[in-house]
Amino acid sequence: MTDTEKKEPPQDDPIATYILDALSSGEEVSPNTIAQTIARDKQKESSPRDFWRKFMTAVRQQAIHLARNGRIEIVRKGEVADPNDFKGLYKLRLPRK
Repeated sequence: MTDTEKKEPPQDDPIATYILDALSSGEEVSPNTIAQTIARDKQKESSPRDFWRKFMTAVRQQAIHLARNGRIEIVRKGEVADPNDFKGLYKLRLPRK
């Protein structure tokens, strides 16, 4: 295999990158906070105040993807939730040892 044939690992989705950046402090983070950060970076003068809500579905989808791959944990009521079956309010954190 030559250098040109080597494949680079796939890059994370930009939303996943926001999630991982937010969790880099080691604290639990609300998905609302992540969506608001994304909105601040992307908003225009004419954007509505609740523009951040537009990103909530994408944050949830990427959080599920990252949790399924073991890169983060979804926490609900203080317990790690199954990424395939959770409802309601939740937070995100890096995996605990």
